[in-house]
Amino acid sequence: MEPLIYCHGLVKIYKVANLEVVALQGLDLTVDAGEFVALVGASGSGKSTLMNILGGLDVPSAGRAVVDGHVLGEMGARELTDYRRRVIGFVWQQTSRNLLPYLSARENVELPMVLDGVGGHERQTRTTELLRLMGLDDRANRRPQELSGGEQQRVAICVAMANRASVLLADEPTGELDSVTARDVFDAMRLANEELGVTIVVVTHDPLVSGQVQRTIAIRDGRTSTETLRRAAVSTDGENELVAEEYAVLDRVGRLQLPRAAVEALGLERRVRVVLEEDHISIWPDSQEPRDQKGST
Repeated sequence: MEPLIYCHGLVKIYKVANLEVVALQGLDLTVDAGEFVALVGASGSGKSTLMNILGGLDVPSAGRAVVDGHVLGEMGARELTDYRRRVIGFVWQQTSRNLLPYLSARENVELPMVLDGVGGHERQTRTTELLRLMGLDDRANRRPQELSGGEQQRVAICVAMANRASVLLADEPTGELDSVTARDVFDAMRLANEELGVTIVVVTHDPLVSGQVQRTIAIRDGRTSTETLRRAAVSTDGENELVAEEYAVLDRVGRLQLPRAAVEALGLERRVRVVLEEDHISIWPDSQEPRDQKGST
């Protein structure tokens, strides 16, 4: 089965005055339908650039990006409008960016369907279902300023899902919230993922979010560097536990970025020795001989 989101060799170069800034440097990424993944990385690593490309708000300079069968960078203006309206849903960090202040929660959720020509009865039914799913039945007629920050973000999830988007992109959705409210918003996104089947990609610095999604993808210097996969396991005491394993990401031409902690711990610089073993490879500092070569000269 083809992944819902597929990026290969993605490059994005911005021109600032006479300078060229490379935001993405051959990034590869795959996300399967129904996944809930988090993108993490330092400021300037390329996370927001990637989100803008996936959302149809920017185009790559090179490489290929495909979302739900749509080849980004090859669509015209009308196709991009339809793509942003029907395939992608957005939830931004700033609550003021998600909702119109002069509309009620119900009216905000209905608006994308109005713009897409959805009939009145279907709009009302869909809006009621979404608000109920997010636990906002009694807030339907409140305007954003009458809602808490967490409630505003849950309404924003409803707005993003109004036209049955297949992908929800969330950019630091809990960045302006306290930890308790952030947990509520995260639970709401997870509920949307499980109940509505939407694929979610969230950019976050919040350890609550990045520590509980199915897969955390770290971006460094414009490329995917590591992935952390989480799975349920049974401990030696017979207790259920969540096991997290970090993997370096190997791209299609065999490049990988070693975890920064490993590089710093071993003092790796410039070049390393790569030794092919029977069933694995070992990596050694350039100044240190592999164990099987010690004493052989």
